[in-house]
Amino acid sequence: MINHDVRVYRSEENLQRPDQLAWKMAEVATDPVEVSAEVEEMVINRIIDNASVAVASLNRAPIVSARAQALTHAPSTGGTGGTVFGIGERVSPEWAAWANGVAVRELDYHDTFLAADYSHPGDNIPPILAVAQHRGSTGRDLVRGIATGYELQVDLVKGICLHAHKIDHVAHLGPSAAAGIGTLLGLDTETVFQAIGQALHTTTATRQSRKGEISTWKAHAPAFAGKMAVEAADRAMRGQTSPVPIYEGEDGFIAWLLDGPDAHYVVPLPEAGEQKLAILDTYTKEHSAEYQAQAWIDLARKLNRERPEVTDPKNVRSIVIHTSHHTHYVIGSGANDPQKYDPQASRETLDHSIPYIFTVALQDGSWHHVDSYAPERAARPDTVELWHKVTTEEDAEWTRRYHSLDISEKAFGGRVVITLEDGTTVTDEIAVADAHPLGARPFAREQYIHKFRTLAEGLVAEQEIERFLDAAQRTSSLGAGELDQLNITATDGVIDLSAAPEGLF
Repeated sequence: MINHDVRVYRSEENLQRPDQLAWKMAEVATDPVEVSAEVEEMVINRIIDNASVAVASLNRAPIVSARAQALTHAPSTGGTGGTVFGIGERVSPEWAAWANGVAVRELDYHDTFLAADYSHPGDNIPPILAVAQHRGSTGRDLVRGIATGYELQVDLVKGICLHAHKIDHVAHLGPSAAAGIGTLLGLDTETVFQAIGQALHTTTATRQSRKGEISTWKAHAPAFAGKMAVEAADRAMRGQTSPVPIYEGEDGFIAWLLDGPDAHYVVPLPEAGEQKLAILDTYTKEHSAEYQAQAWIDLARKLNRERPEVTDPKNVRSIVIHTSHHTHYVIGSGANDPQKYDPQASRETLDHSIPYIFTVALQDGSWHHVDSYAPERAARPDTVELWHKVTTEEDAEWTRRYHSLDISEKAFGGRVVITLEDGTTVTDEIAVADAHPLGARPFAREQYIHKFRTLAEGLVAEQEIERFLDAAQRTSSLGAGELDQLNITATDGVIDLSAAPEGLF
């Protein structure tokens, strides 16, 4: 990897394109280096993972809405269109990216990478796959494109912090997806460069979608970024240009939205001929919740088995979770969001409340992507009583480990201290989730398949489950025009297209 210094330049300094971050990213995208067997294996795992969580979301309101919008946009003459999860109809690729992106993101249940900023790099897959289906690409083309999307989003997340300036993390997704589409289609460096710039310029928004009363836009935000990436690639292919330099310009992204004119960032990128391995640094979710909650769910399940007395609020005086800055201030009591303690809060809000998540996992000894968020579950009196005894505190060491670049010590957990009414304490800690590569039960192909089967049960016929899993595991050998096999169709009657809300289209 080469570390690239990125700063703001005055217009008269005339920063040349080869020295611009967007150009260097485009060079990574157009590098013909082969994908390693290990990366190919993980790309297939994540294709399966995306399908898993999308299937589980098929009848949730944001997906119903996004799918209805997509179905009003037929494929153009430039290709055959992309497929939409759950159904057989084809739509224009940017709208397939939209509908599938919402389905993948809705349950907050797919993969993650956390460093200087946050990301769900699996969000790259819907737009890249939609374009691949539309243009009749091969499975090998798709794997290469996805590897690029993961590489560049992870590299940006390692080097540039967005959340400190309340910029939503999808601002790193638009450029990475556009670059992945460039790799997929074999575009030249200039075209990919322009697509990256346009994608960044059109996908920058604030983090209010993840604050306070969290709305359905949380699921739409990455889908919108993917849709914009498809459109940016289309415009760039037609010769249209983007603001230059998009990152380093004196009126650009860094100067006015991030650290300002004196900013300095270091972004690692593969050198020419170096394999794109970043997907191997990412990790998926065993539980449907914010990633920082994954380890806490596992610890709560353990305490449920070992210390059942702590599940009863009558026995507990307080529960204090000592954890990283992010967990405390974003999903903990440090956010100062009263909604995080509100039994009437939306699923999206409860998903970002570690006091709620820890309480329910502690009492139930399990976690379910639907039942654990049910209004009747959230309103249970003993749960509310215990939930309101849970607070978080930032711990400097856990913050340091959260930001560590050493994968062997990077951690997303912390230490919990439960004080009982008699004054005794129960203390335990966890560094990473059980499903993490360094956790107690790391996810491998077997676990991805199990997750898919579990979430598809009752929604997809067994024959269709087997067909999809067979095709997905052969992704790299699928020929031109065969990528439709990576769609999954729900059992008749599961989806009622006539029940979709009406809009403009």
